[in-house]
Amino acid sequence: MMWWIWIIIAIIVIYLILLWSYHNLFVSLSNRIQNSFAQIDVQLKKRADLVPNLVETVKGYAKHEKGIMTEVTSAHKALVSANASNDMGARVKAGDALQNVLGRLFALGEAYPNLKANENFLNLQQELAAIEDKVAYSRQFYNDSILRFDNAVKMFPGNMFAGKYKDQTGKYIKIPEAERQPVKVKF
Repeated sequence: MMWWIWIIIAIIVIYLILLWSYHNLFVSLSNRIQNSFAQIDVQLKKRADLVPNLVETVKGYAKHEKGIMTEVTSAHKALVSANASNDMGARVKAGDALQNVLGRLFALGEAYPNLKANENFLNLQQELAAIEDKVAYSRQFYNDSILRFDNAVKMFPGNMFAGKYKDQTGKYIKIPEAERQPVKVKF
């Protein structure tokens, strides 16, 4: 009869070890999600900090192109105010809007050969391109973190221990429908 007690104790100990392990796993994955989202913020902030320098550089060469400058400044302000909020969707939307306007600004560089050859403009353009790559990587890492967390919460045996974490699944960053359209190249 004594061996039944040892079996019950062993089952309880195994259950507690699994509960402890999965709790730590869920906390670790949740922290990874928060960290990866913070990395997106870091890159968006870096991009937002570079934009005023880029605008000032371009202004010197393209004084009559005030429309694009106004759009860049407005998109920059929208990104800064979105970064102040905790709304991930607003941050991503504002970042995408700024990215679209910057693309048009760089196209403006093609119309001004002196601007295109300006060292400050080239350095800012290269740095912004590097930041865009980092933003894309950060978004991918964030989505991968969400996937890993969701899998741990929904798959066996994690689903047995998920408890309070089941409602904490994250939202993936999605590409807007307009950016999914094929690129049109005209010569």
